[in-house]
Order: sequence, then structure tokens, then C-alpha cells
Amino acid sequence: MTPSPSLAPSLARAARQVARVAAGERFDERAEADNGRAAFLDLCFGTLRRYGRVQAVVRALSQKGAAPPRVQALLWCALYALESGRYADYTVVDQAVRACRLIEHWPAHGYVNAVLRGYLRQRASLQRRLDEDLEARYQHPRWWIDLLARTYPEAWRSILEAGNTRPPMCLRVNRRRAQADAIQQELAVAGLASRRLSESALLLERPVPVARIPGFADGRVSVQDSAAQRAAPLLDLAAGQRVLDACAAPGGKSAHILESADVTLTALDADPVRALRIAPGLARLGLAATIRTADCTDHAAWWDGQPFDRVLADVPCSASGIARRHPDIKWLRRATDLVAFAARQGAILRALWRVLSPGGKLLYVTCSVFREENDAVLDDFCARAPGARRLDLADGRPAQLLPCAEHDGFHFGLLEKSA
Repeated sequence: MTPSPSLAPSLARAARQVARVAAGERFDERAEADNGRAAFLDLCFGTLRRYGRVQAVVRALSQKGAAPPRVQALLWCALYALESGRYADYTVVDQAVRACRLIEHWPAHGYVNAVLRGYLRQRASLQRRLDEDLEARYQHPRWWIDLLARTYPEAWRSILEAGNTRPPMCLRVNRRRAQADAIQQELAVAGLASRRLSESALLLERPVPVARIPGFADGRVSVQDSAAQRAAPLLDLAAGQRVLDACAAPGGKSAHILESADVTLTALDADPVRALRIAPGLARLGLAATIRTADCTDHAAWWDGQPFDRVLADVPCSASGIARRHPDIKWLRRATDLVAFAARQGAILRALWRVLSPGGKLLYVTCSVFREENDAVLDDFCARAPGARRLDLADGRPAQLLPCAEHDGFHFGLLEKSA
């Protein structure tokens, strides 16, 4: 257990951030990056991964109506801290009470104390009740659970369970500068155990700061989920091709494309802030591309009229396959969002089809596990676009990769344009 004499400030900061998520705002981990960053992020992410459960516990134990938002969020964070096993029970209760003053709700300290002590007394009986509540048991919104159960009747529980875990950390070896065997040996010398997943993917036994990773600073390795590393090989790249990465930021797939073949790459993204991350990442790896900031559906804003041999369309989506990396997403998304995402994805596909040369290939990628954003979008597009043909994936793996201990959830669809 972690000695935590100053847990109260981290609980207070986490409560403020989680309360903002509960009010509908995206989580911003830069919001309070100070000396308490590690504890703050752990409390925030851990609470959001268990959001359905901690909400249910507070509802079950509260003897009055809903408390002010920050007080509720403080209780959720404290319950996560109790269940994490990182702190002594008495420390969490004491520090949560002290945090009431820091969130400017000192009159609620008695209520916070009562709820947390009630939880400690009734933990076993509460667990039986919570098991009957699907949101509390699986830590996802009910609509999300129901949709996965219909789509994946054999796998929906494992998908949900994976979404509540801490994400894996995988490295991509820059094969222009290093070999995976050599990097793996350097990792071992540095005390970092790893497992080889592919020619360029090394899965670390546990996540570590990038500063500890041999080869990161000098561009021999990058951090990229092993499922995301599937994109570049599936594009069927060859030297001399003109390639477009249409939704490129922050640039991981662009870099992998350039590491894989001597192509001329245009990295395009609509978000000017995220697009700023592309150039530094490529420079670290010794790579270069033409970087443009524009909406890919607005051809006049970025396209010179010359077609591309390969197009990567890593489209905006629900991010349901990477929810464990961004646990606020589960509780901010609504079922109706999938319709809006599918409409946007279809518009992007139609726009990018125009810039693809005859005989060229377009790889459609999402980090979603919802069919509504994946096969449904591709099926609709292929039914409407003359000359569009969906190809088998060269690596023989299924189009839909579900989240697991080795990788996140991604979907891949490869289209060819008739010559």
C-alpha cells in the first residue's frame, strides 16, 4: 500500500476533473499537470473506468438526494481509491473528508465520511447487489452493453472487460534505423521485459515513461498499439507511390508508412492543433512529408489535382475500441452519435475516392468495435460507388480486431478502384 499523507489534494483535483466529465466535457489530462500528476491521473482514469460501479455504490448508500456534483465526484474517486488497494482504508476516508474543504464543500464532510464508512461495512452485501446491475458490473453505459451483446453474442463480455483494463504499451521499431532483435536486447538490459508480436512490434510487459525506453529519443522506436501497426503493411506500399494519409494527426501511421517504403507522402488533418504534432514526430524519426491542414472533403483547400496511388482513411469515429485509453468516452458518447459518425465517415470515403487513382487502393480504418461505423459504412459505400471493390486483407486476419491484452480494437477495410 502507498503511504499517502497528501492524498487529499489529488482527490480534490480528480473530483473537479471527473465532475466536468460528468457534466459532458472531455477529459483533459493537461488540466492540472503538477507534482501530483501521477496520483491525479490514476484517480481520474481509474474512477472513469469504474464509473458505472462507483455511481451505483453512491446511489445505494446515499440517504439523501443527489449531492452537489463535486461532492459526488469526490465520493466516486474515493471509492476507486478504496477498491484499488493502493491505500489504507482509513487513509482514504480521512483524506476524502479533508478534500471536502479543498473542493469548497466542507459542510458535506459528514456525508462523505458516512458514505465511505458505510461502504466499508457493507462491501460484501453491496457486491451481490451490484452484480445484478449491468452498468455497475461491466462499467459501460447500458446502450453500449446492449449493442455489443447483439453484435458479438459470444465475445461481448470479453470486449467490455478489456475496456476496463489498463491499456498495453507496444513499441514500433523504425526498421530504417534498427532491428527488433537488437531493440529487444536493449530493452532487456534496461530491465524492460518485452514480447515480439511482429517484425516491428514489441509489447512491453508493463507501461513505462518514454524517457526510459532505449532508442526512443534517437528515433529508433516509437510507441504505437500493435493493432494500429497493421495499417501500413495492409496498404501494399511500393517505392515511388504517391500516398495520402487523410486524417493523419498525430502522425503515427504516417511515420510507419514512411518507415515502410520510399513513397511521397501527404499528411493531412483538419485539426490545426493536432496537426502540429506531425512534424516533430517525423523529425525525431528522420522522416519527412508534405503536411497540410484542411478538411479532406474540401478538395479546393488542399488537393493539387494529382491522384494518389494509396490513401489511408483513418476516419473519426466513436473510439469505442480504445475506450480504456480514454475512459471518459464511454460516458460521453450516446447511441445517436453513431449515426452522425457514419454520415461523416461516408462523406470522407466519397471525397477520398475522387483523389484515388484508377487501380489504386484505399484503406479504411477506425478504432471502433461498432459495426455501424465499420462494415455498414463500407457496404453502403461499395453499393453506391461504381468501380469500388473490397479486397481480402493480405495478412489473413479478420477485418475487426477486438480489444485484448495485446492490442486495442480496430477495424480495417481495403478497397480497390477499378482501372
